[in-house]
Amino acid sequence: MTSRREVLKATGALMGATVLTGALSGAWTASAAPRGAERPGALPSYLPEGLYNRRQRWLRSASAGLFLHWGMRTFPGYTDAASWEDAITGGGWDPNYWVDEARKLHASYLVLASFHSRLGYSRAWPSKIPGSASTKRDFLGELIAAAKAKGLHVILYMTDDPQWHAEGGHEQLDSAAYSAYKGKQVDLTTRPGFGEYSFDNFVEIMNNYPDLSGFWIDNDNEYWEQNGLYALIRQRRPSWLLSNNNEDTPIMDTVSNEQKVGMVPAYDYPAAVWTPMPRLTEACYKLPSKGQWWFDGSDSTVDHGLNVGRFITNAGSSIKSLMAETAQVNGRFPANQEAFNNFLASYLPAIRESIDDTVGGGYMYGGLQPGAWNDGAYGVVTISKRDPFLQYVHVTTPPTTGILTIRDNGYKIVRVTELRSGKRLPFEQKDGRVTISGIAAWDPYDTVLRVHTAAREGLYPQRQITSTASAAADGFPATGLTDGSFVTWWDSGEALPVTVTLDLGRRLPVSFLAINQREWSPTYNRETFGRKEDSARIKDYEVYVSDDGNEWGAPILTGVLESARGVRFVDLDVPRTRYVRLAVNTTWAAATVPAFYQKLGIDEVRVGWRSPVGHDHVD
Repeated sequence: MTSRREVLKATGALMGATVLTGALSGAWTASAAPRGAERPGALPSYLPEGLYNRRQRWLRSASAGLFLHWGMRTFPGYTDAASWEDAITGGGWDPNYWVDEARKLHASYLVLASFHSRLGYSRAWPSKIPGSASTKRDFLGELIAAAKAKGLHVILYMTDDPQWHAEGGHEQLDSAAYSAYKGKQVDLTTRPGFGEYSFDNFVEIMNNYPDLSGFWIDNDNEYWEQNGLYALIRQRRPSWLLSNNNEDTPIMDTVSNEQKVGMVPAYDYPAAVWTPMPRLTEACYKLPSKGQWWFDGSDSTVDHGLNVGRFITNAGSSIKSLMAETAQVNGRFPANQEAFNNFLASYLPAIRESIDDTVGGGYMYGGLQPGAWNDGAYGVVTISKRDPFLQYVHVTTPPTTGILTIRDNGYKIVRVTELRSGKRLPFEQKDGRVTISGIAAWDPYDTVLRVHTAAREGLYPQRQITSTASAAADGFPATGLTDGSFVTWWDSGEALPVTVTLDLGRRLPVSFLAINQREWSPTYNRETFGRKEDSARIKDYEVYVSDDGNEWGAPILTGVLESARGVRFVDLDVPRTRYVRLAVNTTWAAATVPAFYQKLGIDEVRVGWRSPVGHDHVD
């Protein structure tokens, strides 16, 4: 299997091959931008095919999807397609129910997983290809039509894995029937044989369902690679998405990060995600707290706080929430899941503007700093694509006081209001932070503050700064630190200790460094789960300054940078200097995690010379 570092380098190598003029749908453009303003809601206009394509627009604009594991082994389980189909129809299955439940979840798409290894490789549609169960009624076609009528998309799950062919003590794959169909011997229980069989199913689906929106593919199969499956899909259905589970494969539009747990707070799903922006990324997780991904006969509880928190923190990291619910044979969800859907349908409208047409703040799009705040508070930031000066602070865990303090990341704050009530809140801004008060009560799941800003202040233009490093991987030079693009970045080449030097061009004051590290590794310590720290991020560091680039003297600051996602700050108080050197001595990743140990990537370093100052005292 290709290593993640090799995949990232392959993705980077694509950059010179594809030049696109389209910008992220809904993002404000240069023509709409006030003079001198930055564009936090806009994607770079030059992105390689795997990172951005017009077919991705609808999903980039989405917040969520509904994942449906529903097949022959859905409780009580069936051993033949006819019995399963009779039970579905007899139970009153209606595709509009799924579509309507998806809309309650604010979902823009549904992923149907019936051709799933542990669900019996069952095809919920008519097929002329023998080899596994297939229904006569076209449930897939009915679902696509119902979704299209209400503006939603359907993506079809496809598996690469035959190892579960006898799951439940019943053989699910019919090698003899498929061999007769092909006129040669094919063993469907082997990877090559199953790869050929599933390849034929891909082709049949492409031919029969033009309104499908793509495939959600569980890993990969050697037969598909050897026979050009993905190139064929691109040729025949260029508008369809390709999503891959748990691998960052350049040809895929989407990377899905599956069922992450163990973070603190528990809902902070993005802390375990390893796919960096601007990659189109899903968080794939179950809503019920226990049980299988499919209906196993139980009605497990749905933790409202956990799942609302996941939804919001994903939105604050530009990650799509692909929520799995366990549909019963008749299509209906167990009572606890249906109740959660109804709750979310009533909860989200009041804060919808802070989720729709937004991007995650604190990363490549700019924005206030997300994560851990004062007095135990935690949350994320979203930025409007339509108005670059409008940000939303989502307080998913409130502070123990009525005051919230956030790093401003250079943004001049103009006005703060509670989104739900419209109440204007007093704030004070100084020393790189904004402190907001007057919050009478915190929402149990997400208090949303509407923050109007002016353009960023006190940051030197990136074009003014020249960056060098003591080491760099091939193709990832230090110039990526200050080129203003998150599509290019600096990679240390596994050299530690390592230094980064910033040349300001002349002697100037320096107040802080704002560092966006590459979001390609998890950021939480899994020590209690038997695995050491993963985070490939700066730990022990020193800062030096010099007027001539030769004499550096002793470090002016020695510290430990927290292992956390989003922009991190190193505060300095240097009256004037030309050169600033950041020396990274160690990173957080443990030696027992070789994929991340002593590896470091930084997307961007900004140099600040002063912080905005202001206040709004509301009577």
